[in-house]
Amino acid sequence: MTRNGPIATVLALLLAILGVLGYKLSPRAARANLTLAVSACDPGLQTCTAALPGGGQLELTIEPRPIRPLQPLDLSVRISGPAVRRVELDFAGSDMQMGYNRPVLEGADGRFAGRTTLPVCVSGNMVWIATVLLATDDSRVAIPFRFNVTGH
Repeated sequence: MTRNGPIATVLALLLAILGVLGYKLSPRAARANLTLAVSACDPGLQTCTAALPGGGQLELTIEPRPIRPLQPLDLSVRISGPAVRRVELDFAGSDMQMGYNRPVLEGADGRFAGRTTLPVCVSGNMVWIATVLLATDDSRVAIPFRFNVTGH
């Protein structure tokens, strides 16, 4: 056995720990107290609603429809029920990493809005998940919606 064996093992373990910490502390991780099941509603086709835990409702609208890449999108979230202090809308490729795209929506009194643009997928079609992240004073809830974008 060489003397470098234990040192290499310790270094590999430290690198693994740093990798996990980096992921956990990155802005990409949703860090929700509660993540709801993916909704059957497609925000690329219609306004979608979801019941919120503890009462209340969320309404998500993404326009214009159908959703296309490289097209400015107007985002709207309306909330009835809990007092929400921050709303973000995280867009992630379902099967392919497409970069960080999480606009913070501006607003108050249950009405929040913002804009974003989705990138083009090289395959032409892309399944996306838009996750609404709601922050209240005591929790963070993630509400995911799945939709398809055709690249024409």
